[in-house]
Amino acid sequence: MIVTKRHSLRIAAVGIIGAVSVAMASTAATAATPAAHPASVAQKAPAAAAKITAKPSVKSVKAWQLFRVTGTATGLKPGSKVTLQQKQRGQWVSLPASAPVARNGAYSLGVKLGLKGKNDLRVVNKSTASPVFNVTVR
Repeated sequence: MIVTKRHSLRIAAVGIIGAVSVAMASTAATAATPAAHPASVAQKAPAAAAKITAKPSVKSVKAWQLFRVTGTATGLKPGSKVTLQQKQRGQWVSLPASAPVARNGAYSLGVKLGLKGKNDLRVVNKSTASPVFNVTVR
C-alpha cells in the first residue's frame, strides 16, 4: 500500500475524531452516573415505625372510679386519635375513651371501668398498639 500525504491526513483526521468521541462519551457516562457518596446522602432514612406506650395511674380501682392512662405515641401525626381497648371474652373491644396525640407525642385518657376483676387493656391507633397492661377493678 502506498501512503500518500492525502491518505495520511485522512488517517490522522479519523484518529482525532475517534479520540474526541471516546473522550466525550466517557464524560457523558460519568455525568450520567452520580458518584456513590452523594447518592447515599440524598437517600432518606426509612420512617420510624409507630410506637405507643401506656401507663395507668393506678393498678387497682373501685368499680366506675375515674383513673388516667398516660403515655406517648411516636411515629404518629399530632392530632391523631388513640383509643383504649379492653379484652373481653378473648376479643379486643374499643371503649369510649379516646384522646388526640399532642405535638410532643403525649396523650392522656380519663377512664372508668365497671367489669370487676383483672382487666387487660391497651391503647391503639389503627394497627399500632401499646403493650398490654392490667388494672384490677374491685
